[in-house]
Parts: sequence; structure tokens; C-alpha cells
Amino acid sequence: MSLLTSAIGLAKKAKHSLKDEIDRRAPVYLSPVRRIERVKTNERVCAMTFDDGPMNLPPSPDNHGGKPLTLVLIETLEKYGAKGTFDVIGDTSNNYPDKAGKHGSASWGGISYDHYPDIHKDNMGGARHCPGIISRILSGGHQITNHTYSHVLYGKKAVVYGSRKYMDSIDDVIADLARLDDLLRDDFGYKMTMTRPPHYVDNIKGGFSSYDACAAMDYQYMAASFDGAGWLPCKTYEQEVEAVWKPIESALKADPDALCGQIIFQKDGYNMARRTPIADGLEKALQVLAFYGYKVVTVEELMGYSPFEDLGADDGLFPAASLLLQSGYTVAYKNNKVLTENPLTLGELLMMLYGREGAAKRLSLMKGRDRLDLKGVKANHPYSGALAIALEKGVINTHADINREIDLSAFNDICRKVYGKTATISMPITHGKTIAALAELSEIKK
Repeated sequence: MSLLTSAIGLAKKAKHSLKDEIDRRAPVYLSPVRRIERVKTNERVCAMTFDDGPMNLPPSPDNHGGKPLTLVLIETLEKYGAKGTFDVIGDTSNNYPDKAGKHGSASWGGISYDHYPDIHKDNMGGARHCPGIISRILSGGHQITNHTYSHVLYGKKAVVYGSRKYMDSIDDVIADLARLDDLLRDDFGYKMTMTRPPHYVDNIKGGFSSYDACAAMDYQYMAASFDGAGWLPCKTYEQEVEAVWKPIESALKADPDALCGQIIFQKDGYNMARRTPIADGLEKALQVLAFYGYKVVTVEELMGYSPFEDLGADDGLFPAASLLLQSGYTVAYKNNKVLTENPLTLGELLMMLYGREGAAKRLSLMKGRDRLDLKGVKANHPYSGALAIALEKGVINTHADINREIDLSAFNDICRKVYGKTATISMPITHGKTIAALAELSEIKK
């Protein structure tokens, strides 16, 4: 294993181990697009995702009679009554000119672009070339999510992919997502609801991000909380297979409830050594999960247990938060947490009311297509679109500080303008109290 490869693996592990600290330090904003990594549930249920397929070539090494890798994964899942989430690409055959990088490195399949299942074998992978496998995924009740049509990076990732080409604009990113979305809808009658950016690169030229692209497509951002490490090469294939299931077993031995609500990352394709340990490791992983009483479901089904990371079905506020979310309100932060004790700011109240509509308005403001005097609030501010809509609707008539904690008078004034009445609420006004108040005011019922 190369030093660079080792560094990639260590960096990914460090990212997960430091997640709580990163969340604590980073500013967090309410968002209609949420990063779905795990959900809160006490039930032993989890999800498995498989990136970069479908693949119409047999596993390497082939211990499955020449069956395509993706079909092997489908049949293995179904043997254990499990459902998978396949994060598919469309077609990488236009990602040329290019040449392969060093075998075993991050650029194994191409220096300038990614190629799936491999460079010069693009016609053996992707939804465009594997319609039979896509149909088989869907007929088995599995989920498909949008890993982009061409798997071109959204923006620059200098440390690992310094030589990679990337998208020129937010419009190019949206068009690439839409191309695969159209393919699945037109050819298979299937509407995708989630996406995962290639290599988790979020930044896009012009100050945009993958969350802007998700909002434009009405997608949620599908991430993962547990790394199935078969994508990293080891000294032997047997070690790679063990890496698929051994971390799962270790986690559950330490705490049988450790994977409740978690999303496990796996790869539907070659690792950096052009081997596919997932083909032989998946069954063992499913056996371990079954031993501990876990049900493996799609990410969409997992979110049915709870759509939030920190609010579960047993929490008193859960019904109100869930119903508001289903009705188009923005009640969770970008990290998919509700954070009920957070003090409410003016910007957050406006975002709760106009988040979905505001996301489109913000994109238009950032592109310069809409002109509106926001009095010191920049167009790229997460709440700029919601603020603009509130101004246009006359819900607020001043350019007050959207970052200030809202007082009772201002809260009631906005509620009267939106609902024609006020709710029972007390100071200090928190996010949780606001959710309860908005559920009361909007009279949302099950």
C-alpha cells in the first residue's frame, strides 16, 4: 500500500473520529438540504450504500461463476432479506483524453478523471450501459441514488486529486445530476431523492456548494457514518475481505447497539488494487449484522424510523418536527440535527418558514439574476433567500440583524402576518419551542 493510499485511509478515519469536534466548532445553519449520515433510533436497523456502479464485469478475483459484481451484491443482500442503496453513475466514457495513474494509488483509474469500472472499460459500467442491472436493482426493492452522470469532481481537491479536472460552474453540476435523473425517470420510471457528490467534494466555483445543487434538484445529501473499508487496498485480498466485515463485528462486540440508525459505506466496483473484496466480504458482514439482530434497509426506509440525527420517535417533539418537515418547513440544521435547545434567531425563524422556497431564491441572488437590497446581508448567506422572500411578502419591513436572538414581540408580529394569530410561547425562544408553536399555528395534522 502506498504512502498516499495510507494517508487517504487515515484522513478518512480521522474525519469521522473528529466529527463531533468539527460540528462543535463550525457554524451551523438551518437548511432544507440535510447531510444524512445516520438517524436516531433505538431499533437495530441500519443501511448499506454501494458507490460507483453498476458494474457489468465479474468480481476480481471471481469466485461467483462470472456473474457481474453488482448482481452478486444484489443476490447476497436478498439472501439475507436485506435491501441496499446503490449510488450509481451514468457513464464515464466521455471522460477523455486521459491515462491511468499509478496502480494502487488514488488515480488508479485515471489521472484527469474517474472511469468506472476502469479506464477504457467505461462501457461495462454505469446506468447508461447496464439497463438490465438497473432494472434488477429496482425489481428487488432496492434504492438508487444519484452519484452524478459522469462522476466528475464538483471542485478542486488539491491534496489527493490535484490533477483532476472539475466542473466549471454550478449550472454544469446541476446539468450532470439532471442528466442521470432524467435517465432513471424516462427509462425506468424511477425518481431519485438523494445524491452523494463524487469523493465528497462540496465546493463549486463561484462560492456555490453541493448543497445548492441538491436544493435545485430537490435532493437530500446522502453521506455515511460507518466506513466499510474494502475500497482501500491491503497486502492481500484476504485482508481486504476482512476489512469489509471485521470493523462491523468489532463495533458490535463493543456495543451491540453501535450501528443503530447508521449508514455503512461500501463500494460497487474495484478498489485501488483493482480487486473487489466486497463480493466476498458482504455475506460475512450481513451474517454479523443478522447475528446481532439487525435489519438492513434502504436509506429511504431508514429515514422512516426518523429523518433526524438527534430526534427520535420516542422524543416528545418528534411528531411536531416530523409533520412540519413533511409539510415543507425547514426544521433541521445542515448536519441533520434539530438542536432543540438552540436559541432562535430572526434568520432561523424566516428560514423555518421559507427555507425550501428560499433556497431557490438564494441561488438566483448569487447568480445575479435577482436584485434585491438586503442591507448588508450578502447573497451567499445561508438565509439570504428566506430573508428576500420575507421582505417581498411584507412579513418583515426592516432589515434587522438576522443573527440576533428574536424577542417575543418580533416573534408574535411575524406569526400574526403569516398565520393571522400568535402562539403560546415563552422566553427564551428556542428552536424546540418554535417547532411546537409552528405546529400549533399551522394546525398540521397527521
